[in-house]
Amino acid sequence: MVPRTNGDGNGRGMTIARRIAARRRTMPAAMSKIADVVTEHPTAPVELTITELAERAGTSAATVTRFCRALGFDGYTQFRVGVASEIGRGGADQSWQADIGREFGAHDEVGKMLQTLVVLHVQSLETTAEHLDLDAVLRVGDAIAASDHVDIYGVGGSGVIAREFQARLYRIGVRAHSWSDVHEGLTSAVMQNQDSVAIGISSTGRTEETVQMLSQARAAGAFTVAITHDAESWLAGLADVSLSTTAPTPYLRPDDLSVKHSQLLVLDLLYLLVAQQTFGVATTHLAASAMAVSGHRRATRTAKTPVFQEETR
Repeated sequence: MVPRTNGDGNGRGMTIARRIAARRRTMPAAMSKIADVVTEHPTAPVELTITELAERAGTSAATVTRFCRALGFDGYTQFRVGVASEIGRGGADQSWQADIGREFGAHDEVGKMLQTLVVLHVQSLETTAEHLDLDAVLRVGDAIAASDHVDIYGVGGSGVIAREFQARLYRIGVRAHSWSDVHEGLTSAVMQNQDSVAIGISSTGRTEETVQMLSQARAAGAFTVAITHDAESWLAGLADVSLSTTAPTPYLRPDDLSVKHSQLLVLDLLYLLVAQQTFGVATTHLAASAMAVSGHRRATRTAKTPVFQEETR
C-alpha cells in the first residue's frame, strides 16, 4: 500500500513530484540521476521494470530501491503503483503489464500460460537462428580457439549466462573467467592483450557496467564481442563483432527466460565450434573431468533395486 499520511516531515502526503523536489538537494548523485529520469518522464516507473529504469538512469537496481525508500515507499512495486495511481494509469494492472507482459493475463489458466510460453520460447530460438550472422559466429569461434585468455562480462541475469559459458569453455581447456562485479571485471580487463578475447553479454546492450568492462578490454587490445538483442546499442557499437539474439515479443521483459534461451543458443554454438577446433585438447579435458566427478555419482538404479530397505526382525 502506498504510504500516505498528512505532512509529517518525511514528505508522505505530498505528491510524488513534491517528495522528489523536497529531497533533491540531499540525494546522492546516483539517486539524482533517477530523479532526473522520473521528473522528465513521469510515466517511466509505470512503463519500465526496475532494471530498465536503472539502465535508463545509468545506475543500479539497488539504487532505485533506495530511491523509492527515500520517498517513503517500501520498494519499487509500491512506488510504481503510487505513480500509476497519481497519473490514472491503472495501478497494479499496468504494473503487471510492464513486468510480466501483455501476452499473459493476471488470471490466465496454467495451461494457457504454458502454451503461450512454448510458442514464445520456440519463436525466440527460431528467429535468432534465422537472423544469426554465421560468418561472425565463425570469426568469434576462431578467436576463442586461438586465444590465450577469455574474459566474459555480464551483470544480473546476464551474469548467470556468462558464468555458464565460462564453465563450459573451461571444461574443454579454454582459459576463461567470467565477471559480474565491475571492479573485478575492470581489473581483469586492463590486463588483456591482443591474444585475449573479451565478451560482453547484455540483453539491452545498455548495461553500464558491462559496457565499461568491454570498453576497457578493447582499450587493452583484446578482440571484443557483444551478445545483445540491440545491434545499435552502446555495447554492440564498441565491439569488434556483435552477435544479435532475438527477443520473442516487445511486450516481454528482458529478464524472461525465453530471452536467455536465445543467448544460450548462440553460446552453445560457439562452444561446439571451439570444441571442434581444439578437438584433441577438448576431448582429453572432457574425459578427465568426467573421471574426476564419477565417484560422486550414484550408480543407475534398476527396477529391482528398492529405494529403501525395511529392516526385518
